[in-house]
Amino acid sequence: MTDLFKRLVLARRWSTFVTMCLSFAVFGASTVNLFNMFRANVGLIADNGFMALADGAAQQFVELLLTLLLSMLAYIVFKACEYRLVHLLTDIYSEDDVP
Repeated sequence: MTDLFKRLVLARRWSTFVTMCLSFAVFGASTVNLFNMFRANVGLIADNGFMALADGAAQQFVELLLTLLLSMLAYIVFKACEYRLVHLLTDIYSEDDVP
């Protein structure tokens, strides 16, 4: 998968930039209020115990964990694209070429 990602995304500047923008949007959208949702879910489970788990708090907790994993994946993709673009831009303009 790493080679496929390098070949399809990181090989071209425009695809790297577009992927970086999309992953930033996914990361931002998925992390909005994530901490508060976790805190509220754990508080509900702590207050109501098994009844809350039976009413859907367990499913919501799993969904929050999956959202967290999606956020982290989007962040890793963003950082990989950022690293690649920074190195592409700084390699082009070495100190000898800058006026």
